[in-house]
Amino acid sequence: QVQLVESGGGLVQAGGSLRLSCAVSGRTFSGLQMGWFRQAPGKEREFVTAISWVGGSTLYADSVKGRFTVSREYARNTLYLQMNSLKPEDTAVYYCAASYRASSSYTAKTQSEYAYWGQGTQVTVSS
Repeated sequence: QVQLVESGGGLVQAGGSLRLSCAVSGRTFSGLQMGWFRQAPGKEREFVTAISWVGGSTLYADSVKGRFTVSREYARNTLYLQMNSLKPEDTAVYYCAASYRASSSYTAKTQSEYAYWGQGTQVTVSS
């Protein structure tokens, strides 16, 4: 079983930055393709970004492209989401997701493709 624990959320002014972390434990980090999703109040959970388990392939939602950067650090078994130029519409609970893949380059953007989920961390951007 894989456990995912997000951290780094908080309150920030528009234009500011935050870095979210997702610590992975329970099984090997290698082979684990990962992503970030978010859910704003009253809305469905949506895809934000994904990264392949090798780390060379990434995918971003149009709404965050150019502002958010996903990365992973094998030494720390951790996934990161660097969020810059934050906007009030980025306010949401951010979830880390993961699933083992045979392909080293595959990145999934649908929720049903992920087997493991964290509990979420709140990000609030004030205007």
